[in-house]
Amino acid sequence: MVATMELPRVEPAGPDAGRKDQGTTPAAPAPARPRLALLDGLRLLAALAVVLFHWTAWHHGHWGRHGETAVEAWPWLSQFSAVGALGVQLFFVISGFVILLSSFGKSPARFIGSRVGRLYPAYWVAVLATSALTFVLWPGLGSERTPGDIPANLTMFQGGLGVGHIDGVYWTLWVEMKFYLWILAFTLIGMTVRRVLAFALTWPLLGNALFFILQSSGQPVAWVEHVFFPQYSALFAGGMALFLLFRFGHTPLRWAALAVNVAIGSLWSARVQQPETVELTGYDYSFWLFVGITAGLFALVAVMVLTPLAAVRVPGMTLAGQLTYPVYLIHQLWGWWLIMLLSPHLPRELVLALSLAAVLAVAWTVHRWVERPLGPRLQRAVTAGVGKLDFLASSR
Repeated sequence: MVATMELPRVEPAGPDAGRKDQGTTPAAPAPARPRLALLDGLRLLAALAVVLFHWTAWHHGHWGRHGETAVEAWPWLSQFSAVGALGVQLFFVISGFVILLSSFGKSPARFIGSRVGRLYPAYWVAVLATSALTFVLWPGLGSERTPGDIPANLTMFQGGLGVGHIDGVYWTLWVEMKFYLWILAFTLIGMTVRRVLAFALTWPLLGNALFFILQSSGQPVAWVEHVFFPQYSALFAGGMALFLLFRFGHTPLRWAALAVNVAIGSLWSARVQQPETVELTGYDYSFWLFVGITAGLFALVAVMVLTPLAAVRVPGMTLAGQLTYPVYLIHQLWGWWLIMLLSPHLPRELVLALSLAAVLAVAWTVHRWVERPLGPRLQRAVTAGVGKLDFLASSR
């Protein structure tokens, strides 16, 4: 899943950040400042890494005359794109940072409205378009799905309902959604610096302790995975620690929270991705390579938000951030379909370029004609509707 948040205009930490009353009360909204442009570009790069992983390393056979599998079609590029799945880990780190950046001090109603308005318009289009591809244009692709799966997928809660994903990449949306539910709980009880820091430390530690204790004793761990999702929680929590450092200043405890989550998140990412890379691409890379790459992704985000690079302005980065979510939603199955159609007739390099151009063009179309007109309207309507419930109307 991508970090599905438009980056707001923000104010970095001042010299007095982190002092006085921040353990018990939310901070006042910061003065408007330009958005973190390089972080927008990084989000699109993460999405493109996932795209290349699915197109040039995943073990699909849609490259036709260029090879029976993607690795055979791209013997050199696939050696690098095989680790592109770690773009998801980067998304989760950025999400932990950006969601707090935009939600700190917001009421529950505003948080719910912002999430619905941001997530659902493009997602509904993607689900319906992918359903048309799966059940009409390319029916062999959807052999494990039925049209009856579409309504559950439109809710974005299919992962919790036990219904398969119309597109396999949507598994990350359920992980993100569970993270948003934790943040919603914060908006209900009151989001303070002290509480966020405590959560960023205890959530991954408690989830991992429960997971490994129960697993070692032969007890069910499914509920722990649903509630705490220990495989990914440290990625979000590390992003939360980065937000605290960015917005409220540097303290040893905040850096300790980041270090703990870098360690947990990197080890878990290697534990998950190393065997999956072998299974899905055939490349058997070292466990510690994945640890190092994931730790490097944390460091990359930290450099972009905690150094003078946060103030760098690069033309086009806002658009790059805006395209990230629709690119992620549509790239896999529609990309494979284009590759299947074009690869028997064109050189592989041209097929790759045309497919990428088509996905970017569709992503821009979805952003321009779906997200921009519908997202703000849906956000306002949901915020107003939810705000009629007294306990969701204001933050504590």
